[in-house]
Amino acid sequence: MANFNVSLKKLTEKVSLDVVYTPKGLEEINVEIAEVNRPGLFLAGYYDYFDKLRLQILGLAEMNFLSGLSAEKRYERLDQLFGQQPPAVIVCRSEKLEPFPEMLELAQKHGVALLRSNEMTCTLMGSLISVLNLELAPRITRHGVLVEVYGEGILILGDSGIGKSELAIELVKRGHRLVADDAVELRKVSNRQIMGTAPENIRHFIELRGIGIVNVARVFGVGAVKESESLDLVVQLEAWDPTKNYQRTGLESEYYEILGVNIPSTSIPVSPGRNLAVVLETAAINNRQKRMGYNAAKELLIRLGLDGTVE
Repeated sequence: MANFNVSLKKLTEKVSLDVVYTPKGLEEINVEIAEVNRPGLFLAGYYDYFDKLRLQILGLAEMNFLSGLSAEKRYERLDQLFGQQPPAVIVCRSEKLEPFPEMLELAQKHGVALLRSNEMTCTLMGSLISVLNLELAPRITRHGVLVEVYGEGILILGDSGIGKSELAIELVKRGHRLVADDAVELRKVSNRQIMGTAPENIRHFIELRGIGIVNVARVFGVGAVKESESLDLVVQLEAWDPTKNYQRTGLESEYYEILGVNIPSTSIPVSPGRNLAVVLETAAINNRQKRMGYNAAKELLIRLGLDGTVE
């Protein structure tokens, strides 16, 4: 799996951060891991297990601890911190806490970015971790279409020419939203969640055979597109095969694995005369009901007096 990074420039755009000093352009300074650190133990003199690749956050506790030290001891401890050359040192609560003058001096000495934020420490850490988890998440790209239908993120897969893009356009006309066409970038943001988005250079565009490239946001309005969506269901379109037994009751649960996460999946046969947009809308609602604990096939078996246990 490739290693990813995110620049301080992108972080300052997405999180409330102001620049006090930077040794070079923020776009040239990268963060490689999603964890952040409050270096209280390090400033107190315990240097084991310190990860210099993490962003270092100085909040009320750390700043008060430093203010209680002598000027000489404070300079020594901060020199140790900036000497580790983390991606950046960030001072929180900047309306109350001013960076010590030696911080700017040591940031310049060691070539470390010094930032500040008006946010409370816990709020800032939560925002940073959220952005870092998304930007640094393991990811793959799949050939398919991602749409949001009734709040459900549905990844449509299938052979080239099966009708994925045409189905997406029909869903958009019915009031749903397009996330990505052709190339879908999937990111594992947690052990249970996959987020899907479109590569920035083709975002909001869709290819329709016989017509060409269409900008969905321009043709149908910005309400017809969405930048990203959590993946809830994978639908695999395939040409109708009369010899194959397709799902009839919905009792059996099928899953599609993406980056180690199992996503509910279903196969839908494509044949002339089938209204796939309606089928997909129904699949989205049914998937939501199952996630909420209701299974129509199970209820029917119970009504018929049969074993309603679903494995």
